[in-house]
Amino acid sequence: MSQPYAWEGLKRALSSRQIKIQSLGQIYSLVSTVSLEPEPIPLDIKVVLIGDRILYYLLHAYDPEFKQLFKVMADFDDQFNRTPENQQIYAQLIATLLRRDKLRPFDKKAVMRVIEHSARIADDAEKLTTYLMDIADLLREADHFAEEENHPVVHSDDVQQAIDAQVYRSDRIRERLQEEILRGTLMIDSAGSKTGQINGLAVVQLGNFSFATPSRITATMRLGEGEVVDIERETELGGAIHSKGVFILSAFLGERYAKERPLSLTASLVFEQSYGEIEGDSASMAELCALLSSLSNVPIQQGIAITGSVNQRGEAQAIGGVNEKIEGFFDICKSRELNGQQGVLIPQSNVKHLMLRHDVVSACREGKFAVYAYSNVDEAIEILTGQTSEKINQLVEQRLEELENIREEYSKAARGSKDNHEQQND
Repeated sequence: MSQPYAWEGLKRALSSRQIKIQSLGQIYSLVSTVSLEPEPIPLDIKVVLIGDRILYYLLHAYDPEFKQLFKVMADFDDQFNRTPENQQIYAQLIATLLRRDKLRPFDKKAVMRVIEHSARIADDAEKLTTYLMDIADLLREADHFAEEENHPVVHSDDVQQAIDAQVYRSDRIRERLQEEILRGTLMIDSAGSKTGQINGLAVVQLGNFSFATPSRITATMRLGEGEVVDIERETELGGAIHSKGVFILSAFLGERYAKERPLSLTASLVFEQSYGEIEGDSASMAELCALLSSLSNVPIQQGIAITGSVNQRGEAQAIGGVNEKIEGFFDICKSRELNGQQGVLIPQSNVKHLMLRHDVVSACREGKFAVYAYSNVDEAIEILTGQTSEKINQLVEQRLEELENIREEYSKAARGSKDNHEQQND
């Protein structure tokens, strides 16, 4: 399709079942006479097109001839279930790739490490990827490191070295962002506690390499008329899905705290030091917790980051890139020294997707870092503040009641001033 006129030529040949040699002038009637025209060549073939799904969907939608010429579609899945039987089959597939490329044999632990990495590529602990090109590249690179170490058999350490080398070649931007955080240029706290401030987690995708970096999210509140201002949206730096998340958390506030009375506040939410578009709703739970902290005046522990989207009932919903998000905050905390009070909150529905690096798993096992699973905003706010959700909700309601009383006093004062003014005019 990248060659001019080739796609139209293929369709003409399949429709007429013959190959007809023509110049572009003939095809588009730019010439009226032809001195010599070769005989058409009969064509009896089947054509299979292989490509990305997006190309199929676009052609099916915009090219009427495509659906007539290519009627059979096979959509191959890019992952499958990680069962003991399928792991055995996957091990046999690895052996086949090793024989094909004439590589060293892999021992049992090395094969299991490759299978673990396959699940990491699939972003799901219960799935394995079918992208064999990535697996074949890993096998060849692991064989290279085994050769350098004079290993007759590839060990799991060789596989891990190959994985680390792939990351090292791609993580320049990640290193720069982490460096700026550690130098204090990008302000991210990983210890202490602050009111109305929380660490969210954003994923950056660069080619086939993705990583996460923490982002400071702050919330402020003041007397108002129930409006939650999304500064990102107001400045046109927030995408549609992000704006949807803010609207949802606003609806949750109204449903929980203002069913029978107006919300007498105006709140502002912002990603600090963000200079590009913010998209996705995976920070909506963090924004809600920051807002509850500001309302209740209860500080949030800065050593804990949170990811997850929220629905109108306050329930946590799954998000993508959970492994990268945990590891991104872990790297910052580790660089500043782990103190045993740091961790990341993830939605309960994301637990099945965990395929963390071994150093993160070891730190969790030793009690130096933690990964918490939560189901709703009440569970999240308890972990973040150390207070019970009942206490937080009570403080929020008290504050809203105070704001409502202040608003009523201002309204009475305004009405009294107006009445006095009208009497003086009379």
